[in-house]
Amino acid sequence: MASIDQQIIDLVVEISGEDEAAEDLDMDLFEEDILDSMAAIELLVALKDNFGISIAPTELEREEMNTVNKIIARVRERM
Repeated sequence: MASIDQQIIDLVVEISGEDEAAEDLDMDLFEEDILDSMAAIELLVALKDNFGISIAPTELEREEMNTVNKIIARVRERM
């Protein structure tokens, strides 16, 4: 089974359709147009489905989840 980190990376790549999201885990996903608001919501739903954690879109600032590493950190905090 893939590690939690790898599962999250795979989700971001799958939702964004951009492989480069997996290449630089500190890249700003919004500034690079890898994620937009709708993709971010889709990612939150996928995180809930895959890990059983709920993060409301209004709960965090964009800057708290704008890189893959930050997304991984938020998921780990809630597990």
